[in-house]
Amino acid sequence: MDSAIFTPQYLRKTNPYFFAVIREAQDVEEARGRLLQLADQMELGAGSAGGDRDAGVLTRIRDCAAVLRSLIKKSSETAAGFSVTEALWEIARQQPRPELTPGFYAEIFYLFKGLQGQGPRRALDSIHLAPIEESGRAAARERSRQLDDLWSEVDRYMESYPSGLHDTAIARRKRRRDHILKTLGADLDQWYDWRWQIKNIVKELEPLEKLAKLSAPQKKALKIAREHKLPFGITPYYLSLMDDEGASQGGGRDAAIRAQVLPPLSYVKGVINIEDPSCLDFMGEEDTSPTDLITRRYPAICILKPYNTCPQICVYCQRNWEIDEAMAKGAFAGMDRVEAAIRWIHDHPSIHEVLITGGDPLAMGNEALAVILDKVAAIPTVERIRLGTRTLVTMPMRFTEGLISLIARHRKPGHREIAVMTHVQHPYEITPEMVEAVNRLRLRGIPVYNQLVYTFYVSRRFEAAALRRHLRLIGIDPYYTFNTKGKDETIGYRVPIARLIQEQQEEARLLPGLSRTDEAVFNVPRQGKCYLRAREYRNLLAILPNGARVYEFLSWEKKVSQHTITYLTEDIPILDYLERLRRIGESSSDYESIWYYY
Repeated sequence: MDSAIFTPQYLRKTNPYFFAVIREAQDVEEARGRLLQLADQMELGAGSAGGDRDAGVLTRIRDCAAVLRSLIKKSSETAAGFSVTEALWEIARQQPRPELTPGFYAEIFYLFKGLQGQGPRRALDSIHLAPIEESGRAAARERSRQLDDLWSEVDRYMESYPSGLHDTAIARRKRRRDHILKTLGADLDQWYDWRWQIKNIVKELEPLEKLAKLSAPQKKALKIAREHKLPFGITPYYLSLMDDEGASQGGGRDAAIRAQVLPPLSYVKGVINIEDPSCLDFMGEEDTSPTDLITRRYPAICILKPYNTCPQICVYCQRNWEIDEAMAKGAFAGMDRVEAAIRWIHDHPSIHEVLITGGDPLAMGNEALAVILDKVAAIPTVERIRLGTRTLVTMPMRFTEGLISLIARHRKPGHREIAVMTHVQHPYEITPEMVEAVNRLRLRGIPVYNQLVYTFYVSRRFEAAALRRHLRLIGIDPYYTFNTKGKDETIGYRVPIARLIQEQQEEARLLPGLSRTDEAVFNVPRQGKCYLRAREYRNLLAILPNGARVYEFLSWEKKVSQHTITYLTEDIPILDYLERLRRIGESSSDYESIWYYY
């Protein structure tokens, strides 16, 4: 649907009854009361319709009624700093509101259609799984036929996202690897040496241009980034995953890979205009660090950060503000500080799990890592140690037999678990080298879990589902899918919360259980994870003039504390997101039910 159609005229024309009722109000307060009555009437009417409407329609009406009630509350308007009630009253009276955009009108259009039990229903199961009149074996066979049709369409979507295990991808990467080796004057033995990979991390534009094709915008952004000393680095191995022909950050095959490490201009400008680097601490880790190198948000787990850099810098990393450079000298905190942090963990026996992360702890040498693991494992109350690392993706040759033996020796079945937490972002990142590394870990009893960041570059229909499917096949368990952090500088990566909920409900839900074991979460600064499947932990307060939804998130502490702090966030306008999908060749109509995920 063309976004240009969403105007106040179109809104009034398609919803005459609603605006006639609102127009009769003498002032905003009377309009508020009339809107509340409309919400109640629509919901009551849906409930009294009996069997005339299916459950999906009734649910949509009830959801939209609840949303309308929330939007017109005075407390919502105060918190968001904008009155949806006043905007609707003035639209009804044909008073100009130039600040209102098509994104705002689209939200109201779909909300009012939903209240009437209308609007799109594009979930594949609602299309393919029709009511069956037969019973017994005949019904079972018809149901099976419908399921075959449903999964055939799911497969068609997933096949558009090839993994790095495809024969053509393997051949493509081999050619890229050979080009990089020739340019750097190295051989295969060096390629598979993780120390060589670290020594040859690409940190500047000039050498990068010799190793990968870049678009003009990518070159410009990186040049400015390095002039302002923004952290940047790519391992030669990860460079081999980029396609020679894919120099854009649109919807190309390697778009997600490039987006991981090549900062867009919007990001670069956003960061260099921030005067105080601590403002980049989106999660408020300084406020949840009871002692140096420790972060603690939950009762039984803490984070230990001994090493403050990585072999490769992910653009949207929440800890970029702490990292000076890829593999920066002096990144190791020093054993005295690390031992002090470990003593702090020892002195807090309520902590039963330690996540060692950073930076990337597996970028350290084995000797330092061994000392840290030995000391953490010696704490009697620690029953689980997790290692947070992206080296499985950026440098899988790091997983030598020596490293894996070092990790595995701390596994004590029935007493202590040790696990690897990684971040595979896209099926195209999966390679035979990664599969081999994961298999080595699994053979030693070390589980591997994935934390996906749900960015624009993995948000197309069934794109994340395809990743989960491939991960399970190589031995990695899907664990969390994180809503992209709401940082201003990473706006090019962000996706509406509604799209992530839609993905969970319409796409991930169709996968077999072991492939969809992850949980969609929103990370609340200073407080931690808020599960998006639970509506009780968030309220939709407003639709802003630009079409952005304003959400209020409640902490996980809601059920156990009387003093929980709420957090307000401005989301990405849904219409803007759909327009961006359209520009990379997607049909926005395939996503149209997104409006009803609140």
